[in-house]
Amino acid sequence: MLRVNGIEVGVTVTGEGPAVLLLHGFPHTRRLWAEVVPHLASRHRVIAPDLRGLGESERPESGYDAATLAADAEALLDALGESTAAVVGIDAGAPPAFLLAMRRPGRVRRLVLVESLLGRLPGAEDFLAGGPPWWFGFHAVEGLAETVLSGHEAEYVDWFLNAGTRGCGVPREIRDHFVASYTGRDALRAAFAHYRAMPVSARQIEDAVAAGRLTVPTMAIGAHPVGDTLARQLRPVADDLVAHVVEDCGHIVPLDRPDVLVPLLKEFLDLDLAGASRLAS
Repeated sequence: MLRVNGIEVGVTVTGEGPAVLLLHGFPHTRRLWAEVVPHLASRHRVIAPDLRGLGESERPESGYDAATLAADAEALLDALGESTAAVVGIDAGAPPAFLLAMRRPGRVRRLVLVESLLGRLPGAEDFLAGGPPWWFGFHAVEGLAETVLSGHEAEYVDWFLNAGTRGCGVPREIRDHFVASYTGRDALRAAFAHYRAMPVSARQIEDAVAAGRLTVPTMAIGAHPVGDTLARQLRPVADDLVAHVVEDCGHIVPLDRPDVLVPLLKEFLDLDLAGASRLAS
């Protein structure tokens, strides 16, 4: 546990080398990266926190917008003595990773965004033609979702885990950890606070794009259902973008297809290591 940006944050730190910061989404915790961390830790110092309000991290009443989450991430790097990091964000972890790179590009060596949308940036029109996913509206209504779901958290979390992994779910130990982390009215309230802050986050993203371009080398990774939508949002604003769509893969890419995600991450991050080696020589 570390105190950063005014809250207590649960974080896993392992490995040695250039820092890599991993930001998870919903309904996950830092255990989302269980199949990824060992492969990266052989050459990197891997930092995997629980987002504000989730997992073991403190559940404050406010601060669930992307800019505050980005400030949490930067404060965590400060607390661990890391001046820079490669940053990987999936789902709810992608907007703060994006804002950190936009606002503090000197601190983000490389950026990886996975299976997410970036607010109202152009490029998502086809994906949103029928409206946003149903749970966005459900979660956004103050007090409703936590009232309806209290006592049924396991069934609700299981739906997302099964839908996000081609119906095969996740390892039992990790599933049980996720369920426990999202059980109880206050845990649900903090989780849905991320969704209730989305209009503010969307404005923050629009303001950041209006103020400048994404100059950090970036990789966009899509699967089902986001596909190439994230890459289409990024392409007009990014100076250096590569994009991949992982076939036969659900939304929870780190647990559904780590066999594909890990090589993509290692290849992209190895470019960072190669650049550092050239500078050192």
